[in-house]
Amino acid sequence: MTDGHSDQEHAPHHVWYFGIFGALCLLTMLSVLFDVFKIEGSKTIGGINVLLAFLVLSVASAKALFVMTYFMHLKFEGRWKFLLLTPTVILALGLPLALLPDVGVHYYTTDVPQDSAHVTERSHTELETTAESPH
Repeated sequence: MTDGHSDQEHAPHHVWYFGIFGALCLLTMLSVLFDVFKIEGSKTIGGINVLLAFLVLSVASAKALFVMTYFMHLKFEGRWKFLLLTPTVILALGLPLALLPDVGVHYYTTDVPQDSAHVTERSHTELETTAESPH
């Protein structure tokens, strides 16, 4: 008697975990080698080597993809996983956009008296005149 389900639906998935572990070790060694050999790119942003950052982040993304796909068994899940990730993606995009006016966009001037050369010059002349005058 069959219940309409095939044996293929509930068959266990065979994953070669040692192969995935080996790939993760190889990728970790690759990212360490990138940093040890100081791969120099022609462009830096804020003192950060763009080429090195791109290579290390690419390797880290590949490692995260291996972990998510095989160790978290997302490869074998149905399409409902995308439905569960939708609110997370919306929040991940919406939160920085909501905080952008407070953190990232300076809609006010940042010229404070302590940073102005004019104020510094004026304060030095006031100190000199005060030092010269007897109390």
